Amino acid sequence: MRSGYRRLASVLAIVGTMMIAPVAGAVDTPPSTDLPDLSAIRAKIYADRYQDAIVDLEALTTSVKHADLYNLLGFANRKLKRYDEAAKWYKEALYYAPDHRPALEYQGELFIALGDRDAAQANLDLLALFCPQGCIEKDTLAKAIAAAGEHQH
Repeated sequence: MRSGYRRLASVLAIVGTMMIAPVAGAVDTPPSTDLPDLSAIRAKIYADRYQDAIVDLEALTTSVKHADLYNLLGFANRKLKRYDEAAKWYKEALYYAPDHRPALEYQGELFIALGDRDAAQANLDLLALFCPQGCIEKDTLAKAIAAAGEHQH
């Protein structure tokens, strides 16, 4: 029972930090309100053309500041096993939108790939807070954590 309270305390501390950070940084780099159509880039990702998508996405980062853009950069880099780059972009996505469910899910999957199940679990706990009625991102990350646990035995 005590470990449950400790985990809840750490999740609440993370959420508190995430909620404060964007406010402080928003003065310097406000998010873009107009996100360009990313359907062509998403098509490249769906076709496993991650490097092509990265080139297009990075070009957009010069003029667009948006969590969806950074999340896609994290995803494409993670799929290419460029974990440091992926981590950087997920952090950026969550800076602009701390409740960005896809970024939390994918960052959790990155944590699993890096062998950090505790960090993945913390992301799952955040998803439970952000979508208490349930959501696909929470379900997908929960399954990935469970599968990672099965592979360790």
